[in-house]
Amino acid sequence: MEGGRTSFPFPYEPYSIQEQFMQALYRTLDQGKVGIFESPTGTGKSLSLICGALSWLTDFEEKKKQETAALLEKGQAALSSTSSCTSTSSCTQASNHGPVEPDWITDFVQKKTERDLVSKLKDEEMKRKKREERLEMIRNDVQLKFALKRKSEEDETLKLLQMSREQTADEVKEDEKLVVAEYESDDETKSNNRFHGFDDDEDEELVEEHVTKIYFCSRTHSQLAQFVREVQKSTFSKDVSVVSLGSRQNLCINEEVQRLGSIQRINDRCLEMQKNKHEKADPEDEAKRKRGPAKAVCPFHKVSAQLQMRDDILGRVQDIEQLLKRGRDLHSCPYYATRLSVPPAQLVVLPYQLLLHEATRRAAGLQLKGQVVIIDEAHNLSDTLSCIHSSELTGAQLCRAHSQLSQYLDRYRSRLKAKNLMYIKQILFVIEGLVKALGGKVGQNPQTQSTQAGTEMLTINNFLFKAKIDNINLFKLQRYFEKSMISRKLGSFVEKYAGTGVSVHPQNPNKENGLNRYLQSLQSHHSQPVSSSEQQGASESDKAMSTSPMMQVEGFFMSLTNSNTDGRVVLHRRASLSESSVKFLLLNPAVHFAQVLKECRAVVITGGTMQPVSDFKQELLFSAGVDEGRIAEFSCGHVIPPENILPIVLCSGPSGQELEFTFQSRETPRMMDETGRVLSNICNVVPDGVVCFFPSYEYSRKIISHWETTGALSRMANKKKIFQEPKKANQVEQVLGEFSRCIQRCAHDGGSLTGALLFSVVGGKMSEGINFSDDLGRCVVMVGMPYPNIKSPELQEKMAYLDKHLPHSGGRSPGQAHIENLCMKAVNQSIGKAIRHRGDYSTIVLCDRRYSRPATLSKLPSWIKERTSTYASFGPAFAALRKFFLDKKQQQ
Repeated sequence: MEGGRTSFPFPYEPYSIQEQFMQALYRTLDQGKVGIFESPTGTGKSLSLICGALSWLTDFEEKKKQETAALLEKGQAALSSTSSCTSTSSCTQASNHGPVEPDWITDFVQKKTERDLVSKLKDEEMKRKKREERLEMIRNDVQLKFALKRKSEEDETLKLLQMSREQTADEVKEDEKLVVAEYESDDETKSNNRFHGFDDDEDEELVEEHVTKIYFCSRTHSQLAQFVREVQKSTFSKDVSVVSLGSRQNLCINEEVQRLGSIQRINDRCLEMQKNKHEKADPEDEAKRKRGPAKAVCPFHKVSAQLQMRDDILGRVQDIEQLLKRGRDLHSCPYYATRLSVPPAQLVVLPYQLLLHEATRRAAGLQLKGQVVIIDEAHNLSDTLSCIHSSELTGAQLCRAHSQLSQYLDRYRSRLKAKNLMYIKQILFVIEGLVKALGGKVGQNPQTQSTQAGTEMLTINNFLFKAKIDNINLFKLQRYFEKSMISRKLGSFVEKYAGTGVSVHPQNPNKENGLNRYLQSLQSHHSQPVSSSEQQGASESDKAMSTSPMMQVEGFFMSLTNSNTDGRVVLHRRASLSESSVKFLLLNPAVHFAQVLKECRAVVITGGTMQPVSDFKQELLFSAGVDEGRIAEFSCGHVIPPENILPIVLCSGPSGQELEFTFQSRETPRMMDETGRVLSNICNVVPDGVVCFFPSYEYSRKIISHWETTGALSRMANKKKIFQEPKKANQVEQVLGEFSRCIQRCAHDGGSLTGALLFSVVGGKMSEGINFSDDLGRCVVMVGMPYPNIKSPELQEKMAYLDKHLPHSGGRSPGQAHIENLCMKAVNQSIGKAIRHRGDYSTIVLCDRRYSRPATLSKLPSWIKERTSTYASFGPAFAALRKFFLDKKQQQ
């Protein structure tokens, strides 16, 4: 293995860049490095990852098997040779040196060590053989030990489904679930398994040793599903065990639970049902149980069914849609079955959050020690880590949490132990401090409380002092949240008692002013009639209001335990307390990525456009303690021939107006008119689809409105039908479909319309995850440079942090370099989607003279940068565009 591998099992003849990619990946995994891999969209990156990584895993397992066999043979030989020469060495030592130490002790210690080693190796070999035999049985559909007895199971399922729909009758007994158990804060050894989901005797059967595996994560479930489909196409599909992980919201098949909608409600209900199933029967309550309906339990949470589904998952490669279907067929919960499948699985496919957030990772049972992690679509990994570990609370959420917890305390005060009372009062005290920091008071409607508008940035310590909560041990509070599960219990309490007359304020004797009325009072009420869409939005808002925000409060408390230098707290004060917010901003994402890098054998960070990588290495790798020698970089070109792409930097427009879209000049009528002329000329010579990206939604709105007034938009519409990026994400597919159909219709019918023009926004709904291949994107136009808002307090704080903690290089501060890199990453994501396959062709027009700067050009993807031409005047650039498409037309 040390020499690498030259050939890989591939479903078809690989391109040379794919072979280079797989070889570099194999070496990175074999040498235990951190790899940064860039492979443009359309070069078969997913398949290269699969074949390269799984080839290494196969070779690694084979080498490990051979090494174990050799060690076992050597150990057994040593044991037999030691016993044969014991008497001889004993006599020699006694005659030469005297009895310094009894020889039988030395002999015993030596033999015991060797015996232990041999025994350990035998156990490992036996486990490996059993695992392989079992997988072989699964794949050959041999009758398994845990096969379901279908008829009886279906009868039980129908019965349990009926039970899950019934309400619990005994309120006193129900309240026992809502009261937190006795808590001892200093007892670190106690572990709370009450919500784990399985009994102890079942656990023994389900616990399994983790094998060497590869964790593959990406941003969205659709990207993960596409990756799994690529695995199914590969030659490894019959030999590798793959499991796809997701949240309960994605994997739950209990319709009664799914109807709850929000992920917090689904989680709470699921855990409650598991607890109901595993509660020990109380003999004194048998009569009560007979009189009322049984407690709701999940009919899909049965160990035998989950064991069968686990075997089914390990035996066949399935994406989440197939897992859901299989779960319904087997009456087994895919959520728990997939987690049972993780230890023996060789490839685990999961979203970012499950892997990158330590608490979530721990809850999912993921172990990174000695494993391989591949992070795809990682161009925004730093921002992703910051978002996952940042948190925000509004004034309305804080007031609601305080009110709910106060009611909980009043209702169960007599049944709570002293430690619970102490910690609940501390939580209330901290929440009250957060509300005061925003300029409000608890116990009053946050919508009617006005605050002095403004934004304040504080270090964690300064914020704790400002809120006057610096005397509270947040680490102990965090531990209390975890052990007592107070957030979940409060959620169940609110769900149960909303609207039943629970008082908001203890001093108010009017029982009609219940929790539900208070929650409704946090929303604005209008006497005039509302539309059906508004009514739907209001019902969704009601549903959100009726849940407890304590989980978000818990997350914010956890954020405050970060190091003082690694984050900041931002106080956003608005007109009212309900709209004001307190936000934790993580400035150093490396602190949370460091553990992944430290524990894993190898980490591969990959994407279609990873440029620029300099800040990526500084901010995430060097800051996390990774040496330069452990980093391996690989960047490949595109599979398309050079003549299939024409990137142009356009420095001036048709009338000679210099194109530089600075914040001061881009909204002048002259600049907007010139941009309209550029786009009109492009529409005249480019066939089919043109996609134009603007730097912001606000600028897009202003320039399109200006073109409507001047008639420039109608001139474009003479050649291309105009489409705009929709405001709502759920309308993107519809607009894309209409855009695509219009282009096809124009190509078929001929006529004056030659295609369609789509206006989009950098970083918007159409700049990531959507590909403008073939006729959809024959030209991608980038108007200006999409620099982020430099006046943002969060961005200014991030720049100041980088300037202080990262080395300066190239005459620019790290903060300034960060701004430029954010801009170019956004540009690369937008323009990199035009080419999808070897036969595709497209042009890229960068409308801003600043793109011609060498430092800026160097941050473009290499396959675009090498072919980019800069034009000082519009005429030659227009001629080059016309020639490009005339040549393509002649070739066809």
